[in-house]
Amino acid sequence: MKRVLVIGATGYLGRHVVSELKRQGHWVRALSRHTDSFSNNPFAPDEVFTGEITQPETLHGLMDDVDYVFSSLGITRQRDKLGFWDVDYQGNKTVLEMAMAARIKKFVMISVVRPELAQHLDIVGAREAFVDKLRASGLEYTIVRATGFFSDMMEFLTMAKSGRVFLFGSGQHRMNPIDGGDLARVCVDAFDRQENEIEVGGPDVLSYNEIAELAFSALNLKPNIIHLPNWVTSAAIALLYPFNRKTYTIIKFFATLTQHDIVAPPVQGKHLIEAYQTAGRTL
Repeated sequence: MKRVLVIGATGYLGRHVVSELKRQGHWVRALSRHTDSFSNNPFAPDEVFTGEITQPETLHGLMDDVDYVFSSLGITRQRDKLGFWDVDYQGNKTVLEMAMAARIKKFVMISVVRPELAQHLDIVGAREAFVDKLRASGLEYTIVRATGFFSDMMEFLTMAKSGRVFLFGSGQHRMNPIDGGDLARVCVDAFDRQENEIEVGGPDVLSYNEIAELAFSALNLKPNIIHLPNWVTSAAIALLYPFNRKTYTIIKFFATLTQHDIVAPPVQGKHLIEAYQTAGRTL
C-alpha cells in the first residue's frame, strides 16, 4: 500500500486520481481549501488536509507520513486573482520543495502533449518552468503528458445543444482526447514505471469536425458547424487581452492547439461518444 498526497485533488483529473488510488487500496491525503470537498465521493480520500497552496504557512505537516506525491494542480476556470505563475509554477514549486525536504519516493505530475506549441502562453510556460524544476530536483519523477480531457470536450456538447458548434480554422486537425478515469489509471501506474515522461491519449483519433459531429449525434441533432477563419479568431481573442488576461490565455491556448495534430499513444478505455451520450441525457 502506497501513502500518496494528491495536489489538485478537487479538479477533474485530481478527483479521478483519488478514486483510482482508493480503488487500488492505497492510502490518500488530499489537499483542499475546503473540508467537505469529497462528501459525496464513494472513494473519498483517507484524509483531507485543509490548506491553501499559495499560503505556505497553511501547509505545515502536509508531507508527514506520505511517500508519493501526485500533482494536477493548475488554473483552469478559477475566478480569483491568481495567475498561472502563482499556481501552476509557484504552487507546484512550493510542494516540490516540501517533497524534497521530506525525501519522498516519487513525484508524478500532469502536463500537456507538445508543449512547444504553446509555451509562449503562461498556461503552458508556467507549468513547463516547473517541469524544469522537477527534472533538476534529484527526486524520482514522471511527467504524464496527456491530450485533451473529456471534460474539455464537453464544450462541444454545450455548443451543439445551442444549435451551432464554432470551430477555429478548418477543423481538420486531429486529437485523441482521454477520459479522466482512464488517464487516472495511467497516472497511478506511473508510480511504478521507470519512464520520466509518458505521453497518453484516448482510443479514438478524431478531427475537430468529427468531435463536433459526435456531439450533435449524441443529442440527435443535425450537425451545424461554423468554421471561424484564423484571422477572425486571432482578432477576436486579441480583444480579450486588455480586459481578462487569464481568459485570453486559456482561449488562445485552445485555439493554438486546434491548429495542430495533438495525438498521443492510445490507451483502451472509454470512447468520447459514450461520454457525450451520458452527459447529453442531463443537459
